[in-house]
Formats: sequence, C-alpha cells, structure tokens
Amino acid sequence: MSIRLQIAAMLFLMIQAVLFFTGLLLVLLTPLSREALELMPWVVGGTIFVSLPLSWWLAPRLRARTWRRHGTLEVLK
Repeated sequence: MSIRLQIAAMLFLMIQAVLFFTGLLLVLLTPLSREALELMPWVVGGTIFVSLPLSWWLAPRLRARTWRRHGTLEVLK
C-alpha cells in the first residue's frame, strides 16, 4: 500500500465527516427537512463522491518530503 493511499484514506475519513455534517445541517435546518428521509442517502453519496478525489488531491501535499523539496508556496500551486 502506497504512502499516498494511506494518507488519502486518513484524510478521506476527516473530509467525509466534515462534509456529511455540513450536508446534514443543510438538510435539517432548511425547508428540506420534510424530505429528510429521502435526501439523506443522497447526502451520503454526494459527500463520498466529493471526498474521494479531494482526499486523493490533498494527500501528496501533506508529505514532509514534498514541503522540503519544493517549499511551502510551490506545493499549493
């Protein structure tokens, strides 16, 4: 298992939690709460769909070797 995959897996859990909580609040605190039972599977699926590529994109940026080689501002470009 590659280091990038390991970092991405840990990031995925955190990103998924934050996005799910945001989606949950969006559904429950708006007039959409009447359809909450129908919308919750969509919230879960949508957050998974967004969390996977986002965690894969962020994983290399969390490696110390990358920061030492390229500097702090170059990695974020």
